[in-house]
Amino acid sequence: MTKLDLNADLGEGMPGDEDLLGIVSSASIACGGHAGDDETMRRTVRAARDRGVAIGAHPGFADRENFGRRRLVLPPDELDAQLRGQVRSLVEIAEAEGATVRYLKLHGALANMAAEEPAVAALCFASVTGLVPDLAILAIDNSAQVEVAETMGYAVVREAYADRAYLPNGLLVPRSAPGAVLHDPADIAGRAVRLARAGELLAIDGSVIRTASRSLCIHGDTAEAVAIARAVRQALEDAGIGIASPY
Repeated sequence: MTKLDLNADLGEGMPGDEDLLGIVSSASIACGGHAGDDETMRRTVRAARDRGVAIGAHPGFADRENFGRRRLVLPPDELDAQLRGQVRSLVEIAEAEGATVRYLKLHGALANMAAEEPAVAALCFASVTGLVPDLAILAIDNSAQVEVAETMGYAVVREAYADRAYLPNGLLVPRSAPGAVLHDPADIAGRAVRLARAGELLAIDGSVIRTASRSLCIHGDTAEAVAIARAVRQALEDAGIGIASPY
């Protein structure tokens, strides 16, 4: 791999957004569900646009108290309305700012549920059909999200997580488990280079996971997010890997 996308989850009220926008190539912007509002969306869209960073919608459960990280079972029409409303809000703001929403990335518990359950993934992706021409799906690799999105005709960019630990099956270690979130920038940078060079991720039990991921996520709400992003980008560039959005 000679190029890799770096994406960050932004617009969630964290202090490092401006710094991250100077490092990453894609910005997944909270749409007012788990975090964010019209003002944060507008501010983040403008900053991403001005820096040439690709813009994506990052909707999740409308559960601010738990930052969208609690698993919920909602009636299909309620989940459809939540997702469609969130993405439409970002799309309208982006259009008003002369920008375009290029991709969709599900957030938090909803993303994990869609990674495990094809029916959840299908409902989520159907809910945004038609909102944006040529909308791509940024989906965790080795998950139901990828298969469902491809079956539905979406362009899919496969994603790995720089700052999260993996189960041997290729899914993420639950945040409630010890070691689920990684914090050491140097260690994370090494993992990023391994992914780019060898297409490998290391699971929490030491086993190797093969991956075709073309995008690497850095969570904007991690305390070390900016340091991690800088270390990852520097290590990739030192290894001859360019940083570029695929959209």
